[in-house]
Amino acid sequence: MSASATEDKPAPVDDEEFRSRLQELPPSAKLVAKVLEIDSPLSQGELADESLLPDRTVRYALNRLDEQHLVDSRYSFEDARKQVYYLAG
Repeated sequence: MSASATEDKPAPVDDEEFRSRLQELPPSAKLVAKVLEIDSPLSQGELADESLLPDRTVRYALNRLDEQHLVDSRYSFEDARKQVYYLAG
């Protein structure tokens, strides 16, 4: 979830590849991905509220989704101190 513009970004994933990568992840990551599919972008706190998961679990899920290049982030337009997350692709 780095904001570096010089980083090599992987090619966007198609729906079948997205599902394949998601299948290998823990249930918390699947739930966070589903919440982002329905309503995004969301901050970590908003994801915790929507998913009813603890903040720490949401952070873990976002890290796992990021490792698989399934989620991206940017700074919030409403509050530049926060990052908001959305599904990659």
